[in-house]
Amino acid sequence: MSDEAQRLKIVFVGHVDHGKSTLIGRILHDTSSLPEGKVAAIQAACTEEGMEFEFAFLLDALLEEQAQNITIDTTQIPFRTARRRYVIIDAPGHKEFLKNMITGAASADAAVLVIAANEGVREQSRRHGYLLSLLGIRQIVVVVNKMDLVGHSEQAFRELEAEYRAFLASLGLEAQCFIPASARAGDNVARRADDTFAWYSGPTLLGALDELQAVTAPLGQPLRFSVQDVYRFDDRRIIAGRVESGTLRVGDQLVFSPANKMSTVASIEAWSAAPPEEAIAGDAIGITLRDQIFVERGYVASHQQETPIEANRVHAELFWLAEAPLRREAHYTLRLATQEVKCQVVGIEQVMDSSSLAISSGEIEQVARNEVGRVTLQMRAPLVLDNHDRVPSLGRFVLVDAGRICGGGIVFGGVYTDRFEVKSKNIFWSEGRISARVRAAQNGHRGAVVWLTGLSGAGKSTVAQALEAELFARGMHTYVLDGDNIRHGLNSNLGFSPEDRVENIRRVSEVAKLMADAGTVAITAFISPYRLDRRRAREIALEGKAEFIEVFVDAPLRVCEERDPKQLYKKARAGEIRNFTGIDAPYEAPEDPEITVKTDEQSVDESVSMILEQLLPRLRTEE
Repeated sequence: MSDEAQRLKIVFVGHVDHGKSTLIGRILHDTSSLPEGKVAAIQAACTEEGMEFEFAFLLDALLEEQAQNITIDTTQIPFRTARRRYVIIDAPGHKEFLKNMITGAASADAAVLVIAANEGVREQSRRHGYLLSLLGIRQIVVVVNKMDLVGHSEQAFRELEAEYRAFLASLGLEAQCFIPASARAGDNVARRADDTFAWYSGPTLLGALDELQAVTAPLGQPLRFSVQDVYRFDDRRIIAGRVESGTLRVGDQLVFSPANKMSTVASIEAWSAAPPEEAIAGDAIGITLRDQIFVERGYVASHQQETPIEANRVHAELFWLAEAPLRREAHYTLRLATQEVKCQVVGIEQVMDSSSLAISSGEIEQVARNEVGRVTLQMRAPLVLDNHDRVPSLGRFVLVDAGRICGGGIVFGGVYTDRFEVKSKNIFWSEGRISARVRAAQNGHRGAVVWLTGLSGAGKSTVAQALEAELFARGMHTYVLDGDNIRHGLNSNLGFSPEDRVENIRRVSEVAKLMADAGTVAITAFISPYRLDRRRAREIALEGKAEFIEVFVDAPLRVCEERDPKQLYKKARAGEIRNFTGIDAPYEAPEDPEITVKTDEQSVDESVSMILEQLLPRLRTEE
């Protein structure tokens, strides 16, 4: 492996005054990584000022930082050992500067967490551990510093180690090792201190760092190429961007999401270099395409076999940084890679205090500063992303309000679907001259797909027809696609086998997408029993850039059987109908619908009112 590939980025974190800056200064000194004469100059300055020399002064070069006695920004410092090169990312330990800590740690391969033996595990020690977990950093070395202040006591060290190991375990983390050290004296940093630590047989800090694994994962991940801009040079259109993960080669066929248009890489353009044949994770490049398709900033290119997720609704773990709390129903701007979309907080499932890990759940209205929330976000446009545990670079985002970063988080629980089937290469999508935006401006509302799902007898058709009437009375273009009506014509050749049910929903999804593109609010009333089929319906709608709202018309099987408006349950119980949902065929209830109405508890008017309350804001054309 090359020297460059072996280089590790190590973020150093720790509670204020636990000796992190002293430890970094000691590492730079003991690895001869400082400019010639730097140590002598600082020693001379200390003598002139009548001050005792501190290794921290090697790092704290800014007078403002020395005056405040806290590190206020992230700094990147290179050093090397006999084995490989490193970059130290110095992240602030003070509570007020957690934003900088997150910024620094986000790009790190591993972490050194510093805890002072004389003070023990503090609030920031726990908060930093949680942030490392949130950012997906799994290689952690814990340095128990200032052991000289506790008389180099093995008991003090073991008690702190046991406490913090248990804390990390509660986060699903395990430290590579715990190292007792005295950064001021240099004990167990670059050299062993067997005289004062006869009871310790583990590695020095530099030895532990050399045992960490080189992180080359982005090369093995699926290709993600984030488009930053499109430039025209002569007759060429160069799509500029960054390879976030994977490898991109000349001749590759790429899918550009969210448009889901495909073309082949004709060339790779590198700045001030001969055109290469491939680009890898981390490369900033330009590409040209054989077939000219519309591409713009925010698009993400991938290989057809490993496409990212497209969603207008995501689940995330979010760390909040702003003074004003994050509130349910509030609107923010979400930035992910080069994408920027408006979003709304539609749910806060739980809130965790990042220092104590105490969890609050139930009816939660806000996430306060320095708390971690598990939230659901609704986008106003399709977002291209990955789950953080699969492709971290496409699974991280920040929320912005009034131009200021207010919080950051990671995405989890997204569903990957195969959005592409084998089609003839001679079939092309015809773009109309009248766009969905123009239709919305004329109609006074946007098109959308409102997908009602539930058991037979739950009340889907009744609610759909009542909803249609309410929208029509407001002057909106709307139409109900009813399950029985569709099977009279378009899908009359389909039965009720699992395979036919899948195809039934696929066809309806495509029709609903076209109706939404035409500016209509398409209301579907289908049992649609399988979650995967409903996810594909959502993907199809998003492919057409249409709003998709899943409504779970929820009623217990017992109630549906009592209603039995078409006597279908009776026939199914008698064996006259086979593969009937709820009896001898499964119904997979939605795990996260936008709206749930309980028709055994609510009237039709109450159900429609609940739907309208959340639907109408999404149909407005103001933004």
